[in-house]
Parts: sequence; C-alpha cells; structure tokens
Amino acid sequence: MSKYTLLITLFLSLIACAGDKPYDEHADAKSVIEQAASVAKQQNKPMVIVFGANWCPDCRALSNAIEHGSDAAKIAQKFKLVKVNVGNFDKNITIANAYGNPISGGIPGAAILTPNQQLIYVTQPGELSNALRTGDAGIYTLLAQHVKPQTDAPK
Repeated sequence: MSKYTLLITLFLSLIACAGDKPYDEHADAKSVIEQAASVAKQQNKPMVIVFGANWCPDCRALSNAIEHGSDAAKIAQKFKLVKVNVGNFDKNITIANAYGNPISGGIPGAAILTPNQQLIYVTQPGELSNALRTGDAGIYTLLAQHVKPQTDAPK
C-alpha cells in the first residue's frame, strides 16, 4: 500500500469517526444517572458511569468497545452503563466530583457503583486508555475485577 493510499484511508477513517457522537451533549446527566440507578437497583447490577467527550478519540474508542466490542454482551449483562458528556471539561463537572472525580487526570474516566449506588471504584488517570490498548477484554476485566461475584441463591 502506498503512502498516499494509506493517508487517504486514514483520512476517511477519521471522517467516519468524526460523525460518531456517543456522548449526548444535550442530555440532563443527573436525570439520566437517576434513571439508570433505578434500573441498576431493580436488576441488581452494578452501575458504571463513563465520563467522556465526543472530541476525545479514546472516549469514542471506549464507547465503541463497550457497546460493540468482543466483550460487549458480557459488559451489558453484568453492568448498567451510563455515559456522561463532560464537554471541554466545562460540563457535568460537579457530577464527576460527586463520584470521586474520575476525570481529574483526563478522560475517559469511570466510576463503578453497587446496585444501591455506593461507590466501589474510581478509575485512575489513563487507566481506561490502558484497557483500550490491551483490547476489549481489558475493559471488561478492569470493570469486573472491582465487583464482587454474585452468587446464586440456594435452591
């Protein structure tokens, strides 16, 4: 493949990603989190709040991996996911602070909560980017390692 062809392919890929906006820039984040918390409690699932922005390539890649990656079904089965847009660090910052400020070192960041909304874990700076580099399974492993396994009730 020539350098010219490679550059055109890269450019077209970037254009395709530019149209992908997984973080709702107009959503009422507090309301969305409250609704998700209700579902998480009802389904007895831990909740993951992912903080990111549409301009951030790692945030878009994380969203894609969570929703369409090889472990997407396992993630959806085990967790209730919520995405919160932080814009240019000028939106929903008080919400991020309320959940341990997982974006203090950059985005994407996430908070993992119990089904009863107790904070379990806050990602460290760059931790989700590292998970992306290890592949989709790295994201599931990162999330699952902080949640106690649920045991079935005795029959």
